[in-house]
This record gives sequence, C-alpha cells and structure tokens, in this order.
Amino acid sequence: MAEDSVEIIMNYSEPVFRPPSEADSFILQITYGCSHNKCTFCGMYRNKKFFIRPMDDIIKDITAAGKLFPGTRRVFLADGDALVLKTEILLKVLEELNKVFPQLQRVGIYGNPHGILRKDKEEIRQLKELKLGIVYLGLESGSEEILRDVNKGFTAEDMIECVRYSQEYDIKMSVIILLGLGGVKYSRLHAIKTAEALNRMEPRYLSALTLMPVGGTPLYEAVKKGDFILPKAEDLLKELRLLIENLNLKGTIFRSNHASNYLPLAGRFPKDKERLLAEIDYTIEHGNLIPEFFRGL
Repeated sequence: MAEDSVEIIMNYSEPVFRPPSEADSFILQITYGCSHNKCTFCGMYRNKKFFIRPMDDIIKDITAAGKLFPGTRRVFLADGDALVLKTEILLKVLEELNKVFPQLQRVGIYGNPHGILRKDKEEIRQLKELKLGIVYLGLESGSEEILRDVNKGFTAEDMIECVRYSQEYDIKMSVIILLGLGGVKYSRLHAIKTAEALNRMEPRYLSALTLMPVGGTPLYEAVKKGDFILPKAEDLLKELRLLIENLNLKGTIFRSNHASNYLPLAGRFPKDKERLLAEIDYTIEHGNLIPEFFRGL
C-alpha cells in the first residue's frame, strides 16, 4: 500500500500558477519558472530558475495523475511560458496525455510570441490536433512605450501577430491586460493603445487584472521611491471605462473577475458593451468597490 502511494506522488516546484479558468484542470509542470522572467511588475517566478523538466519526469507525473484522476478532461501545462519548448517535446507530452486520459477535451498553456511565431503552420496544426486548445498570453498593455518601461520583452506588434496566427488555426487565445500598468502618467495612453491592440487581435477571451505591486520587483521599488504612481481605485475604473469604450470586438468574451480587481465584470462583445459601461458608471457614482482587504493576486 505504501509503495503504491509513493508511485502516485507528483513533483511540483512551488509556487505553481494557473489562470482562473483552469481551476478544475490537472496542472502539469513541463517547465519550471519563466524563460524571460524580467518583467518589472511580475514576482511570480522571481525566485525560480527556468528549467525544462526531463521527459521521464513529466511522464511519471502524467502516469501518477492518470491513477488519481482518470476522468480528467482538461490539463494546464505550466510554468510561465511552456510553449517556448520545441514542438517535438510538446507533441510527446500531448500524445502521452491523450493516451492516459481518454476523456481529455482540452489542453491549455501560457505562451508568448517567441514560443508561437517560431512554430510553422504544420507544427501549430499538429499541436491543435492533439488538443492544445487555448493559449494564455499576457499583452499587459498595447503601448510600446509602457511595454519597454516594464521590460516585457516583446512589442505589441509581436503579440498582435501571434494572437492572429494562432487563431487562424483555431487555437483560442485568452489575452490578459493589466490595469494601472501605465501609472497615473500614462493611464490614458495605456487604455487607448491597449484597446487599439485588442481590436486588431480580436481574441476569443479577454481578461482584465489590476496591477498590485509585488515586493522584490523593480516596479515595487519604483512605487516606494515615488517614481511610479499607481492610479487610485476610481481612476482605475475610469481607465477600464476608457478601454471598453474604445473596444470594437466581435464575439470576444470579457472577464474582470480576478481577485486583484475592484469591480468584477462579465460580458460578451459587442452585445454587452453598453451594459458594462453602465455598470462601471454606476460603481464610480456610488463607490461600491470591492474592499481593499478582499483584493489579492
């Protein structure tokens, strides 16, 4: 009995992150950390060195999960940007997942332009065929100036191209933006340029998070020194309103239900655009924001 228990212990390297929509998924780490790991605002993998896990270890975890969760329908491949791995490695992982989980419906993964655009059309097709169904990409901002300031490592143009490329082959893209990333100084620029980028992307899903400076990051130190001024809660809502006002999306599902946000919203563009704006206006007027102590990352 003890021997069987040892066989089904999976090896996670903490901390482990996943998108809110992957709450019910089996989380499989195929990399540890983030290959870029230089964004000034991000503390997720700050103390983790990027490492590609050996295939034998990955397969052991899949086998263990198969014993524990044989009915698994969704899997999320972690860590930060696991899509940077060579396609041959990703295909081996996906093949094993399909073999072990006969009810598998979809595999999700974090991605960036480097991981997506270096794969040719046949590689994308093969990944899709083995049920890679959604990629989560952090646009953060559509402003090239803000992206440079936060050391994102990619341009807005890079990210627009990779979203359109992936969706051309029916891999859904879930794009994440970060309210407040331009600070007070660039709040308006951030909202307008981000809307422009999103309009060109037409992502299947769009999520808005709110910047919360994390200790140990360069942005946190900039806030402490007064070099970066985060907009107040009401101004963050006005930034969100300006963003939504400038969105001209067709069929995009929008959410701002992350714990960092002051106002949870949900809707589909374009039909819910006016309702979303009305909800923001009502909240600004009446001040019924999520209390600060309920917010988190």
